[in-house]
Amino acid sequence: MLDETSSNDGAPDDAGADEALDAYSNAVVGAVELVGPAVVSIYVGGDPGPEAGGRERGGAGSGVVVTPDGYVLTNEHVVQRVDEARVAFVDGRSVPAVVVGRDPATDLAVLRAQTAALPYARLATTKPLRVGQLVVAVGNPLGFESTVSAGVVSALGRSLRSRQGRLIEGIVQHTAALNPGNSGGPLVDAKGRVVGINTAIIAMAQGIGFSVPAATAQWVLTEILTQGRVRRAHLGISVRDRPIDLRLVRALGLTVSRAIEVIARDESGPAVDSDLRPGDLIVGVNEAPVNGVDALHRHLSRWPVGSSLELDVVRRTRSLKLKLTPREVR
Repeated sequence: MLDETSSNDGAPDDAGADEALDAYSNAVVGAVELVGPAVVSIYVGGDPGPEAGGRERGGAGSGVVVTPDGYVLTNEHVVQRVDEARVAFVDGRSVPAVVVGRDPATDLAVLRAQTAALPYARLATTKPLRVGQLVVAVGNPLGFESTVSAGVVSALGRSLRSRQGRLIEGIVQHTAALNPGNSGGPLVDAKGRVVGINTAIIAMAQGIGFSVPAATAQWVLTEILTQGRVRRAHLGISVRDRPIDLRLVRALGLTVSRAIEVIARDESGPAVDSDLRPGDLIVGVNEAPVNGVDALHRHLSRWPVGSSLELDVVRRTRSLKLKLTPREVR
């Protein structure tokens, strides 16, 4: 009786496990079938050859077509030193592409494939991701085209520093395996929508990958297609982070204990037209507190170029409000 009971009880459990596995597999397969045709391998410095070794010759990374007229998103470091490349599709086609814009501050670039009527993927910019959500990475790691890895979102809102030193905000951390060559490929959800552009792995770590979020990718794409470049405001000053004396914090009623110290002014920058001076401490922008250089960059990245802003400044023992009009970084 015990054997029969355990056997009967086990059957539904086994069936349930199989159904769960099938649901997971179906989700991954469905996502790959949707996005796979839009994922490309990007080659610089050489054409992909038909042989296995030729796959890696001049190989740089991956990308994803995001419009039917051939615009491709990838990492800026994939096409860092070139203006032209070749993109290869899963159906065997290889076509020339030109770099139409790049944004090192987010490690994103846009290419235009010289062909039309392409399969493309959609950027998911409205529905928020959730920790634990299934995600799938598709790319060209180590020259192995159309490689798929699955994982989950392990954290949201990470910050990752670009090679320029700026922080890339809102980074998606996930467990889908990434290798060199995955750079620039899409991270997609179970419905095949692009939720991020894979950008970095940590050497010697396993199960830790990072992707630039789709909302950032959409903003960069729109800026490049409408303005021809990503426009960012700058103040024309050299700065550093520094703590504020607690007695000064209390005396002036400051809401931050760290500030941005102005070291020097660029004589050709916008700060020369203001009263901002070396030695001043910037503690706020437009009534919003800033406690370091990263916070200032974050604010400027959202500020329209050429629009005046107000800085909250501490000069010795006084609080000041100074007007300054940022200009575009060139």
